[in-house]
Amino acid sequence: MVPLSWYLILSAILFFLGILGFLLKRNIITIFMSIELMLNAVNLTFVTFARYWQEHNLKLALSGQIFVFFVMVVAAAEAAVGLAIIISIFRTRQTLNVDQVNLLKL
Repeated sequence: MVPLSWYLILSAILFFLGILGFLLKRNIITIFMSIELMLNAVNLTFVTFARYWQEHNLKLALSGQIFVFFVMVVAAAEAAVGLAIIISIFRTRQTLNVDQVNLLKL
């Protein structure tokens, strides 16, 4: 049996790596993947607590799994819309570097 704290530490590490990727990288695709990594870290936390609540027979056992479902739906919508925007930006600007993409100028 793996302790609850190990899952939470892994989730914190994944979330921190996502924040680092978001703040330090200049490529839109890398920033997009960093956001997805942060969402998956949150999903891991929700599933961990849902499992913990289920083991301790608390009435909140399904709550974490329901939250994960909603986060996955939002992540799928974000992926579809985000990738469409990224493709549109690349077609018009010919670059994915955040510093070179200025949407206020043509």
